[in-house]
Amino acid sequence: MNENNPQTPWYRQVAAVIPRHVYLKSIGTTLFISLFFGAYFYVLKDPAYPPTVMPKTLLDHLIGFQPMALPIYLSLWFYVSLPPALLATRRELYDYGWAMAGTCLVGLGIFYFWPTAVPAAHIHWAHYPDVDLLKHADASGNACPSLHVATAVFSSIWLHHLLRRFGAPLWVLLCNWGWCIGIAYSTLALRQHVVVDVAAGLALGVLAAHLSLRRKSAP
Repeated sequence: MNENNPQTPWYRQVAAVIPRHVYLKSIGTTLFISLFFGAYFYVLKDPAYPPTVMPKTLLDHLIGFQPMALPIYLSLWFYVSLPPALLATRRELYDYGWAMAGTCLVGLGIFYFWPTAVPAAHIHWAHYPDVDLLKHADASGNACPSLHVATAVFSSIWLHHLLRRFGAPLWVLLCNWGWCIGIAYSTLALRQHVVVDVAAGLALGVLAAHLSLRRKSAP
């Protein structure tokens, strides 16, 4: 079955692609996330300079604290595994991996040389045990740009590209963008980031995805 055959239903095309290079996809994604966390927490604990506290905007004050946003926040780590799962060749997987790695390295470099932190939320975190665990694991540093948002946006743009290639219907494309927007919103609702961080993460994710897809389509 040819996954690029427009007569083949999109979901069958997806089902045909996912098993390809499954060990490379699963091991590569797991290793990538593990290395990212190691570098992320190293930079968080040992930046080059004292952190700058990011400013709040009117929108930050309008968005209330929502502990129920935690599941969508944590869903990022599944979400970012979807684009590589839908890639068919080793070359595509390697190109995608390098592009995502470059995105993360840019963010980590900024964190190291220009460390930033979110302002205090003045919330009694002990009243929200699940969120409290997140706050203890991921302190208020490494704020701008939000890599949570940057990687979500990068993934969403690639997913959109791949789903359109499979001929997925509009509702699937909208679900993809809704998921991405939900992840971005969750960073604000959980007080992990402020609007300035999210905007910077959005810019980084869009730029990285645009450059990587343009390179992919170049002859």
